[in-house]
Amino acid sequence: MDFAKKPLLLIISSLFMIQIAISGDPDILTDFVLPPNSPPIDANFFTFTGMRSLVSAPVPPTFKVVKATMEQFPALNGQSVSNAVLIFPPGSVNPVHTHPRSAELLFLVQGSLEVGFVDSTNKLFTQTLQQGDIFVFPKGLVHFQYNGDAKNPALAISGFGSANAGTVSLPNTLFNSTIDDGVLAMSFKTDVPTIQKLKAGLQG
Repeated sequence: MDFAKKPLLLIISSLFMIQIAISGDPDILTDFVLPPNSPPIDANFFTFTGMRSLVSAPVPPTFKVVKATMEQFPALNGQSVSNAVLIFPPGSVNPVHTHPRSAELLFLVQGSLEVGFVDSTNKLFTQTLQQGDIFVFPKGLVHFQYNGDAKNPALAISGFGSANAGTVSLPNTLFNSTIDDGVLAMSFKTDVPTIQKLKAGLQG
C-alpha cells in the first residue's frame, strides 16, 4: 500500500462512517416511490384504510398492534415515516422489544400505561403515562409498555421515523428461534429444562 495515500483513505473512511451513523431511511430522488410495474395512481395510493376496523371494534382479549408501515402501506416507501396503533386490554403487555431502525414516539390516547426502556449502560428509565402524555423510546433500545389497570383498556398511537422501523421481540427472538438450548442456558446462567419451560410457555 502507498502510505502517502493513507491520510486520504482515512478521511474518506471517516466521512463514510459518519454518513452511515447519521443516516435513517435513504433519501429518494423523486416525490414518491411507486411499486415496480405500477399502473397509474390516484389519491387512493396515498390513503391507508387499515385502521377503519378499529373504530367500532371491541377491545381485543390480548394485546394487539395494527401497523401502517411500508409493508401494509406502500406509499410510505421513501417517506421515512410509519405508524402503529397499540391496544392494551386490562393487565396486558407489549413484550420487551426493540426497533432497530427508528425511535418510537408514543402518544397515549386512552387509559394509563407503565412504560420504560433500558439504555446502553443498563439504566432503566420508567414512567407512568396518563391520557394525553407522549413518551419517546430512543432508537434501538430495549423497551416495553404495560397496562397495569385490571379494569380499563389503554390505547396508544406510535409514530416512527422510518417506513420500516422493524420490531425485534426479545422473547420470540430468544426462545422461538433455533438457538441451541444449551447456549441459551449458559447465557442466562440456568439449565436446559428451565429454557425448555420458557419456550413451552411462549408457545401456549
